Amino acid sequence: MKRLNRFTHKQKGFTLIELVVVIVILGILAVTAAPKFINLQDDARTATLQAVKAAMQSAATLVHSKSLIAGNDNSTGAATVSVNGVDVNVRYGYPRDNSEAARLIWQNNLLDIETADFTMVRRYGGIIIYPVDRGLPSGNAPTDITDPQTDERNCYVQYRESDVAGDPPLVIEVAPCL
Repeated sequence: MKRLNRFTHKQKGFTLIELVVVIVILGILAVTAAPKFINLQDDARTATLQAVKAAMQSAATLVHSKSLIAGNDNSTGAATVSVNGVDVNVRYGYPRDNSEAARLIWQNNLLDIETADFTMVRRYGGIIIYPVDRGLPSGNAPTDITDPQTDERNCYVQYRESDVAGDPPLVIEVAPCL
């Protein structure tokens, strides 16, 4: 017969100390990785504003193309182009941002912004679009998107029309959500 020795059969499994060490290591990894995933809402808002910026650029390009065809791309006065049956005021061939009527055309016809999610206002020498849940950026009025005087609540898209014939709009920029 085969002689059995109690030390010849090894137990398989983890000791309590090994399990505790693995749990501690996983805890350390979770603490260092968690901050990267906590800020997902701001990243999502910034990505949405990037999409709004792309829509603004497309709309401005469409209006500019129609202005070129109509021959009023150098006009500084009351030139208009028809986009989907709506007259859009243009300056140097690009959509205006100079009045409440221009803002409404941007909101309702060029972009079709959902007012439950975004607010569009005419401020700071242009049009500002910001998420409803973040509120309008406060602080000093930015002269442009990179103005350091703006406060921590950035999170908006800004559009300012061109001042020079042949130039695209001065600003179509996103201030990321912080």
